[in-house]
Amino acid sequence: MTDRELEAAGVRDPALRAAYRHCRALNARHGKTYFLATRLLPIERRPAVHALYGFARWADDIVDDAPGAGPDTARRATVLAALRRCLDRGLREGASREPVVLALADTARRYGIEHALFGDFMAAMRADLTVTDYATYADLRGYMHGSAAVIGLQMLPVLGTVAPREEAAPYAAALGVAFQLSNFLRDVGEDLDRGRVYLPADLLAGHGVDRDLLRWSRDTGRHEPRITAALREFEALTRGVYRQAAPGLGMLHPVSRPCIRTAFVLYGGILDAVARDGYSVLHRRAVVRRRRRAAVAADGAVRAVTARLRARHPSRRLAVPRPLPAPAHGTVCAPPAKEAV
Repeated sequence: MTDRELEAAGVRDPALRAAYRHCRALNARHGKTYFLATRLLPIERRPAVHALYGFARWADDIVDDAPGAGPDTARRATVLAALRRCLDRGLREGASREPVVLALADTARRYGIEHALFGDFMAAMRADLTVTDYATYADLRGYMHGSAAVIGLQMLPVLGTVAPREEAAPYAAALGVAFQLSNFLRDVGEDLDRGRVYLPADLLAGHGVDRDLLRWSRDTGRHEPRITAALREFEALTRGVYRQAAPGLGMLHPVSRPCIRTAFVLYGGILDAVARDGYSVLHRRAVVRRRRRAAVAADGAVRAVTARLRARHPSRRLAVPRPLPAPAHGTVCAPPAKEAV
């Protein structure tokens, strides 16, 4: 399958093919949800997505587990700075000895992706080395511009749009933020172990919650109603961002919509899993049930085939797949019918 993707994308240089394969392996290992969704894209677009997410995964791995001062943080800062220099040079010259940077530079050139977006991303990664919490949601949004919104903006030229790109851009950025907020809610306990609290301090304080109370709940395994109330508010906030992002699905090129719709449903399903598990994210990781994942993937596959056939035979009338039923708790998981492929 990898060779078919590379051939379809017109990637023939051996070093470049190896670089894209490396990025694909990173995504398959670390980003299971989005890797699954990427399989629904036309094969010629997949290598670019692997390059974008492979680079993001690589940089994120450098900064993980490193908040606060200390020799390890200093070492990671040095590695991250070296990566930034390598990135800048790779984007400028279109070449690099680092396979992930090589694939990324090639993708940026092919799709005309703004280099400033990668700089914003690297700035957010640098913040993760030392910033351990955020006072307000506005502060968190500032961080997420670089860590999540720019990922959506990087993806947009690869996915293609039926509306002007500048019109679709705010929705793509919002979707990147929605995905990350879902991860923040799911990973509260794991992030706390790394020394980070991404839930805004003012939101927590509104329910009488602080870092010490989160730590107590994590260490003792005991539930606290104030924490549950704070998590529920963060969930509601996240669902609101999904609603903001949803109209953008219909602005994507039809052959790309099944991929992003599948990711939309699966990431939104994280919120349902958290609620179903009683907001126990400080004690265990909530997961989307395997049967649900399979159903969403199957629906996405049917939509992808339908979209490609329509693209090849625009005059032929094809049956549209029936929309998925909404999850028990989820108003965000099923996009409006007019956006369905």
